[in-house]
Amino acid sequence: MTAQPTPDHLVTDRSLLSTKAYGTGQHLAARQSLYQWQTPRHDLPGIVVNELTDIRGAVADVGCGNGKFVARVREDRPDLTVLPMDVSHGILGTIPGAVVADVQQLPIADGALGAVLALHMLYHVEDQDQAVWELGRVLAPDGIAIVSTNSQTDKRELEHLWRQAAGDVLGIPEGPARVQLSARFTLEDAPAILGAVFADIRTIPLPGVIEVTDAEPVVAHLASYEAWADKMGVPFRKTIERARERVNEVIQAEGGFRVTCLGGILVCRRPCL
Repeated sequence: MTAQPTPDHLVTDRSLLSTKAYGTGQHLAARQSLYQWQTPRHDLPGIVVNELTDIRGAVADVGCGNGKFVARVREDRPDLTVLPMDVSHGILGTIPGAVVADVQQLPIADGALGAVLALHMLYHVEDQDQAVWELGRVLAPDGIAIVSTNSQTDKRELEHLWRQAAGDVLGIPEGPARVQLSARFTLEDAPAILGAVFADIRTIPLPGVIEVTDAEPVVAHLASYEAWADKMGVPFRKTIERARERVNEVIQAEGGFRVTCLGGILVCRRPCL
Protein backbone atom coordinates (compact mmCIF):
# COMPACT_ATOMS: atom_id res chain seq x y z
CA MET A 1 0.00 0.00 0.00
CA THR A 2 1.42 3.35 -1.07
CA ALA A 3 1.32 6.12 1.51
CA GLN A 4 -1.01 8.97 0.59
CA PRO A 5 -0.10 12.54 1.55
CA THR A 6 -2.01 13.97 4.46
CA PRO A 7 -4.64 16.46 3.24
CA ASP A 8 -3.60 19.98 4.21
CA HIS A 9 -6.81 20.80 6.05
CA LEU A 10 -6.20 18.02 8.58
CA VAL A 11 -2.98 19.70 9.67
CA THR A 12 -4.06 23.35 9.39
CA ASP A 13 -7.59 23.32 10.85
CA ARG A 14 -7.32 26.13 13.39
CA SER A 15 -10.32 24.97 15.41
CA LEU A 16 -8.85 21.49 15.80
CA LEU A 17 -5.37 22.83 16.55
CA SER A 18 -6.60 25.15 19.29
CA THR A 19 -8.75 22.49 20.96
CA LYS A 20 -8.12 18.76 20.47
CA ALA A 21 -4.52 18.97 19.24
CA TYR A 22 -3.09 21.75 21.41
CA GLY A 23 -5.88 22.72 23.76
CA THR A 24 -3.48 21.67 26.51
CA GLY A 25 0.21 20.82 26.47
CA GLN A 26 -0.38 17.08 27.00
CA HIS A 27 0.10 15.82 23.45
CA LEU A 28 2.97 18.18 22.64
CA ALA A 29 4.77 17.12 25.84
CA ALA A 30 4.39 13.45 24.86
CA ARG A 31 6.05 14.09 21.50
CA GLN A 32 8.81 16.17 23.08
CA SER A 33 9.50 13.55 25.76
CA LEU A 34 10.51 10.87 23.27
CA TYR A 35 13.76 12.76 22.64
CA GLN A 36 14.94 11.96 26.17
CA TRP A 37 16.13 8.67 24.71
CA GLN A 38 17.95 10.19 21.72
CA THR A 39 21.70 9.96 21.15
CA PRO A 40 23.20 12.44 20.75
CA ARG A 41 20.97 14.68 22.85
CA HIS A 42 20.44 18.08 21.23
CA ASP A 43 19.72 21.02 23.50
CA LEU A 44 17.35 22.80 21.13
CA PRO A 45 16.55 25.72 23.46
CA GLY A 46 20.28 26.11 24.06
CA ILE A 47 20.96 26.21 20.32
CA VAL A 48 18.31 28.90 19.92
CA VAL A 49 19.77 30.95 22.77
CA ASN A 50 23.21 30.68 21.18
CA GLU A 51 21.85 32.00 17.88
CA LEU A 52 20.40 34.98 19.75
CA THR A 53 23.83 36.05 21.06
CA ASP A 54 23.96 39.26 19.01
CA ILE A 55 20.25 40.03 19.26
CA ARG A 56 18.95 42.93 21.34
CA GLY A 57 15.46 44.18 22.10
CA ALA A 58 12.36 42.02 21.57
CA VAL A 59 11.98 38.42 20.44
CA ALA A 60 8.64 36.79 19.57
CA ASP A 61 8.11 33.04 19.86
CA VAL A 62 5.27 32.47 17.42
CA GLY A 63 3.52 29.16 17.98
CA CYS A 64 5.27 28.89 21.33
CA GLY A 65 3.18 25.93 22.50
CA ASN A 66 3.88 25.01 26.12
CA GLY A 67 6.57 27.69 26.43
CA LYS A 68 9.62 25.42 26.59
CA PHE A 69 11.72 27.82 24.51
CA VAL A 70 10.21 30.94 26.06
CA ALA A 71 11.30 29.82 29.54
CA ARG A 72 14.86 29.08 28.41
CA VAL A 73 15.34 32.36 26.55
CA ARG A 74 13.98 34.31 29.50
CA GLU A 75 16.29 32.46 31.87
CA ASP A 76 19.46 32.79 29.81
CA ARG A 77 18.75 36.22 28.27
CA PRO A 78 16.84 38.32 30.81
CA ASP A 79 17.86 41.41 28.85
CA LEU A 80 15.53 40.39 25.99
CA THR A 81 11.80 41.09 25.91
CA VAL A 82 10.21 37.76 24.97
CA LEU A 83 6.71 37.75 23.44
CA PRO A 84 5.01 34.31 23.57
CA MET A 85 2.27 33.75 20.99
CA ASP A 86 0.10 30.83 19.90
CA VAL A 87 -3.25 30.24 18.20
CA SER A 88 -4.38 28.10 21.14
CA HIS A 89 -5.35 29.92 24.31
CA GLY A 90 -5.42 26.65 26.26
CA ILE A 91 -1.83 25.60 25.65
CA LEU A 92 -0.52 29.01 26.72
CA GLY A 93 -1.60 28.21 30.26
CA THR A 94 0.17 30.43 32.72
CA ILE A 95 3.01 31.62 30.46
CA PRO A 96 3.54 35.24 31.53
CA GLY A 97 2.76 37.78 28.84
CA ALA A 98 1.41 35.23 26.36
CA VAL A 99 -1.14 36.32 23.75
CA VAL A 100 -3.30 34.48 21.23
CA ALA A 101 -2.04 35.35 17.76
CA ASP A 102 -1.73 33.87 14.27
CA VAL A 103 1.57 33.95 12.39
CA GLN A 104 -0.37 34.86 9.24
CA GLN A 105 -1.32 38.21 10.81
CA LEU A 106 1.01 39.11 13.65
CA PRO A 107 -0.03 41.96 15.99
CA ILE A 108 3.47 43.42 15.79
CA ALA A 109 4.69 46.59 14.09
CA ASP A 110 7.01 46.50 11.08
CA GLY A 111 10.65 46.05 12.05
CA ALA A 112 9.92 45.84 15.77
CA LEU A 113 11.79 42.63 16.59
CA GLY A 114 15.39 41.59 16.87
CA ALA A 115 14.37 37.98 16.27
CA VAL A 116 11.32 35.83 15.70
CA LEU A 117 11.04 32.11 16.46
CA ALA A 118 8.81 29.75 14.46
CA LEU A 119 9.70 26.35 15.88
CA HIS A 120 8.02 23.21 14.60
CA MET A 121 4.88 25.09 13.66
CA LEU A 122 4.92 26.31 10.05
CA TYR A 123 3.49 23.00 8.83
CA HIS A 124 0.31 23.94 10.71
CA VAL A 125 -0.10 27.22 8.79
CA GLU A 126 -2.56 27.32 5.92
CA ASP A 127 -0.86 30.11 3.95
CA GLN A 128 2.86 29.53 4.44
CA ASP A 129 3.89 32.27 2.00
CA GLN A 130 1.92 34.82 4.02
CA ALA A 131 3.38 33.49 7.27
CA VAL A 132 6.95 33.77 6.00
CA TRP A 133 6.26 37.29 4.75
CA GLU A 134 4.97 38.20 8.22
CA LEU A 135 8.10 36.75 9.86
CA GLY A 136 10.19 39.01 7.67
CA ARG A 137 7.95 42.05 8.10
CA VAL A 138 8.28 42.20 11.89
CA LEU A 139 12.08 41.96 11.88
CA ALA A 140 14.48 44.85 12.22
CA PRO A 141 17.00 45.13 9.35
CA ASP A 142 19.60 43.11 11.26
CA GLY A 143 17.10 40.68 12.77
CA ILE A 144 16.87 36.93 12.35
CA ALA A 145 14.13 34.33 12.04
CA ILE A 146 14.83 30.95 13.66
CA VAL A 147 12.70 28.17 12.21
CA SER A 148 12.69 24.43 12.87
CA THR A 149 11.14 21.32 11.37
CA ASN A 150 11.88 17.67 10.58
CA SER A 151 13.30 15.90 7.54
CA GLN A 152 11.29 13.77 5.15
CA THR A 153 13.28 10.83 6.55
CA ASP A 154 12.58 11.58 10.21
CA LYS A 155 11.21 8.71 12.36
CA ARG A 156 10.35 6.44 9.46
CA GLU A 157 10.42 3.50 11.85
CA LEU A 158 7.38 4.93 13.63
CA GLU A 159 5.49 5.25 10.36
CA HIS A 160 6.33 1.65 9.51
CA LEU A 161 5.29 0.55 13.00
CA TRP A 162 1.95 2.35 12.72
CA ARG A 163 1.12 0.85 9.33
CA GLN A 164 2.09 -2.63 10.48
CA ALA A 165 -0.05 -2.33 13.60
CA ALA A 166 -2.94 -0.85 11.59
CA GLY A 167 -2.67 -3.72 9.12
CA ASP A 168 -2.80 -6.24 11.96
CA VAL A 169 -5.97 -4.60 13.31
CA LEU A 170 -7.61 -4.47 9.89
CA GLY A 171 -6.47 -7.95 8.88
CA ILE A 172 -4.49 -6.75 5.85
CA PRO A 173 -0.72 -6.77 5.12
CA GLU A 174 -0.29 -3.04 5.75
CA GLY A 175 -2.67 -0.39 7.03
CA PRO A 176 -3.07 3.29 6.10
CA ALA A 177 -0.48 5.84 7.07
CA ARG A 178 -1.12 8.07 10.06
CA VAL A 179 -1.49 11.83 9.78
CA GLN A 180 1.85 13.41 8.87
CA LEU A 181 2.41 16.78 10.55
CA SER A 182 5.77 17.99 9.24
CA ALA A 183 5.20 16.70 5.68
CA ARG A 184 3.85 20.14 4.66
CA PHE A 185 7.07 21.88 5.69
CA THR A 186 10.08 19.56 5.70
CA LEU A 187 13.74 20.29 6.26
CA GLU A 188 14.28 19.67 2.55
CA ASP A 189 11.48 22.01 1.41
CA ALA A 190 11.96 24.77 3.98
CA PRO A 191 14.84 26.69 2.32
CA ALA A 192 12.84 27.26 -0.85
CA ILE A 193 9.75 28.39 1.08
CA LEU A 194 11.75 30.68 3.36
CA GLY A 195 13.84 31.90 0.42
CA ALA A 196 10.92 33.93 -0.88
CA VAL A 197 11.70 36.45 1.91
CA PHE A 198 15.09 35.53 3.34
CA ALA A 199 18.31 35.58 1.32
CA ASP A 200 20.68 34.11 3.91
CA ILE A 201 19.47 30.76 5.26
CA ARG A 202 21.75 28.54 7.32
CA THR A 203 20.63 25.04 8.26
CA ILE A 204 21.77 23.31 11.45
CA PRO A 205 21.03 19.57 11.03
CA LEU A 206 20.17 17.63 14.18
CA PRO A 207 20.51 13.89 13.53
CA GLY A 208 20.16 11.21 16.18
CA VAL A 209 18.93 7.76 17.12
CA ILE A 210 16.29 7.12 19.75
CA GLU A 211 16.53 3.76 21.50
CA VAL A 212 14.03 2.65 24.14
CA THR A 213 13.91 -0.50 26.23
CA ASP A 214 10.33 0.19 27.32
CA ALA A 215 7.48 0.59 24.85
CA GLU A 216 5.74 3.40 26.75
CA PRO A 217 7.58 6.43 25.28
CA VAL A 218 6.83 5.19 21.75
CA VAL A 219 3.22 4.41 22.63
CA ALA A 220 2.79 7.88 24.18
CA HIS A 221 4.19 9.48 21.04
CA LEU A 222 1.77 7.61 18.78
CA ALA A 223 -1.13 8.30 21.15
CA SER A 224 -0.36 12.04 21.01
CA TYR A 225 -1.99 12.05 17.55
CA GLU A 226 -5.37 11.41 19.16
CA ALA A 227 -6.75 14.68 17.79
CA TRP A 228 -6.71 13.08 14.34
CA ALA A 229 -7.92 9.64 15.51
CA ASP A 230 -11.08 9.73 13.41
CA LYS A 231 -9.03 10.60 10.31
CA MET A 232 -6.63 7.63 10.50
CA GLY A 233 -8.86 5.12 8.75
CA VAL A 234 -8.31 2.55 11.50
CA PRO A 235 -9.53 1.92 15.07
CA PHE A 236 -7.14 4.26 16.87
CA ARG A 237 -6.92 2.68 20.33
CA LYS A 238 -6.71 -0.87 19.00
CA THR A 239 -3.88 0.20 16.70
CA ILE A 240 -2.06 1.88 19.60
CA GLU A 241 -2.28 -1.32 21.65
CA ARG A 242 -1.12 -3.47 18.75
CA ALA A 243 1.82 -1.08 18.24
CA ARG A 244 2.70 -1.54 21.91
CA GLU A 245 2.79 -5.31 21.41
CA ARG A 246 4.98 -4.99 18.33
CA VAL A 247 7.46 -2.69 20.11
CA ASN A 248 7.66 -5.10 23.04
CA GLU A 249 8.32 -7.97 20.64
CA VAL A 250 11.24 -6.05 19.07
CA ILE A 251 12.63 -5.11 22.49
CA GLN A 252 12.48 -8.71 23.63
CA ALA A 253 14.19 -9.95 20.47
CA GLU A 254 16.77 -7.19 19.99
CA GLY A 255 17.15 -5.52 23.38
CA GLY A 256 15.72 -2.21 22.23
CA PHE A 257 13.50 -0.42 19.74
CA ARG A 258 15.33 2.14 17.58
CA VAL A 259 14.07 5.20 15.75
CA THR A 260 16.26 7.28 13.41
CA CYS A 261 15.68 11.03 13.70
CA LEU A 262 16.62 14.01 11.60
CA GLY A 263 15.39 17.47 12.47
CA GLY A 264 16.94 20.84 11.90
CA ILE A 265 17.01 24.53 12.74
CA LEU A 266 17.14 27.16 10.01
CA VAL A 267 18.57 30.58 10.83
CA CYS A 268 17.34 33.19 8.36
CA ARG A 269 18.30 36.79 7.61
CA ARG A 270 16.62 39.25 5.29
CA PRO A 271 18.64 40.62 2.37
CA CYS A 272 20.27 43.99 2.95
CA LEU A 273 18.39 46.76 1.14
